[in-house]
Amino acid sequence: MRPLSTVSRLQDKALPPRPKILEAEIEESFLKGTGPGGQKINKTSSAVQLKHLPTGIVVKCQETRSRQQNRKFARQILAERLDVLEKGGQSRTAIKAERAKAKKASAAKKSKRKYRKLAEEKEGKDGGMATVDSEESDGEDGSGGAEIIRDTETPRNTDEKKSGTDQG
Repeated sequence: MRPLSTVSRLQDKALPPRPKILEAEIEESFLKGTGPGGQKINKTSSAVQLKHLPTGIVVKCQETRSRQQNRKFARQILAERLDVLEKGGQSRTAIKAERAKAKKASAAKKSKRKYRKLAEEKEGKDGGMATVDSEESDGEDGSGGAEIIRDTETPRNTDEKKSGTDQG
């Protein structure tokens, strides 16, 4: 039998816990839903509206047809909003956004590296006929600019495609 192993990522630290909301601080009401859904959504009060009394934040949720699920989702949304209000840049939402931004930047960097390597390989095969123009611009994320690869062997001639009659 082979032992089962798991790979843990050391860089992913646990997110801070969601803040607990006291039920005494919440005013809960059930509303009739709006939008598509036909007659059923107009008749049932499955949408949930929560108001956090100390801050005045109001959250409305009608994600599902179930009142219980909407109550759960509304509380999660309210907890996230309170967390952002309380902690700002150190909130769960901000940390998740930061991780997503870093992951996207890493993927862009990897892609850029891949295409640079392909251009170098093509340059080696063509005997140095391909040129690489690099437009560098430092943005906020430091991802650099875009590369434009032009093949100098084939000229760009837009006059080749003449419409009309060829007389010869």
